[in-house]
Amino acid sequence: MTDGPRIRVAGLLINGGRVLLVRQEKDGRHYWLLPGGGVEEGEELEDALLREITEECGRPPSAIRGPIAMAETIPPADVPTGRHILHMVFAIELAQTSIDTFTSNDDAVLGHAFVDQHELGDLDLRPPIHTYLRDYRAGDAFVSLGRMWVP
Repeated sequence: MTDGPRIRVAGLLINGGRVLLVRQEKDGRHYWLLPGGGVEEGEELEDALLREITEECGRPPSAIRGPIAMAETIPPADVPTGRHILHMVFAIELAQTSIDTFTSNDDAVLGHAFVDQHELGDLDLRPPIHTYLRDYRAGDAFVSLGRMWVP
């Protein structure tokens, strides 16, 4: 395991019942994430989210609310290369939400997709917050989603 927990901020954008996700690949495996990324030393969470959304979607969020949820991925003891990550989720809005207009300055992002909130179950989503994303409604109270791990 690495020296300590990493903080990752993520933006939850829901447009017409569909969640914006970004596609990435690691070790030949494709998976999906909410757009966002790592917080740098000394950076405030909202500033990190603004920077990461702009990098991954090609435009800054027009509104940020939250945080609305938190989840932790902590690798089991028998996974020496895993990382402890604290995921802080914020609700965001973007002025333009046409998938055709999204661009990314982040080489890790292989694409963008809007996925219906009720069709997330089959996706390899990191962290695995399918149920939360399916049930989320604007104005919901902050929730801790607990410890999650996907090998």
